[in-house]
Amino acid sequence: MITDVAGVRVGHWTDVRAATGCTVVLFPAGTVASGEVRGGAPATREWALLEPHRTVTRLDALVLTGGSAFGLAACDGVMRFCEERGMGFATSAGVVPIVVGAGLFDLTRGDPTVRPGPDEGRAACEAATDGPVPLGLVGAATGATVGGWRGRDHVRPGWIGSATRRAGDLVVAALVAVNAFGEVDGPDDALIASADDPTVDCAAAGGAFVHTTLGVVATNATLDKVGCLHAAQAGHDGLARALMPAHATVDGDAIVAAAVGGVAAPVDQVRLLATRAVEAAVRSGSVPPGGQ
Repeated sequence: MITDVAGVRVGHWTDVRAATGCTVVLFPAGTVASGEVRGGAPATREWALLEPHRTVTRLDALVLTGGSAFGLAACDGVMRFCEERGMGFATSAGVVPIVVGAGLFDLTRGDPTVRPGPDEGRAACEAATDGPVPLGLVGAATGATVGGWRGRDHVRPGWIGSATRRAGDLVVAALVAVNAFGEVDGPDDALIASADDPTVDCAAAGGAFVHTTLGVVATNATLDKVGCLHAAQAGHDGLARALMPAHATVDGDAIVAAAVGGVAAPVDQVRLLATRAVEAAVRSGSVPPGGQ
């Protein structure tokens, strides 16, 4: 899983009753990152600083959260957690933690008045581990769903999945909160078998702005921000290989790629492994349509 990349830690806060939660990924000092949004309805925080031409290269923490844009408040608790530990960009007034956030829509699944906030973000930090991470209906994916493109009667629970791909000393791993308008595709999937050219109508499916798949790619490769952007783009290729349709107008699909460094590797090798890791992470929690 994603903690196969040395120094990366992951923690969840989960509210099963309210069907929401958040997931925090903490990175070691020196981590470089970039990211890309391809969905039409994103909810993000501090995303602009990930652009390769921006000054700051580091990333201290990534917050994946339910609660739509409300859930981005969880980043405040992560900021406090990092500041107390001296994690952040050094300024004359002290460190400023670099915390990027992305939210998915789960407000129709449980109690819409319960959303991750500062205390919940901090709790996820305190639960963070560099060992095995709980997957499935936890953290940011507690209220996640897939299959909305077919209509409300066909919606099924989503999940958090993780996968790792290696080439010698190079490690590339992914963690994905799957909350997709589409669903997992494959050669035997009913999605393909149902029609040669299925109708996809977000409005008719009742799916306006109620989705979004969020992911992070982590690697021990030494990359600059441009290289990380390439890896994030490759992660989106993984989403497109696994989900059909992907990057819909009602999805806010977003992926961050973070390089902790230590291993020299061609960026195209990292891209290939990132595509495969994200695809495998999405598929790791898949239940076929009609399954339990």
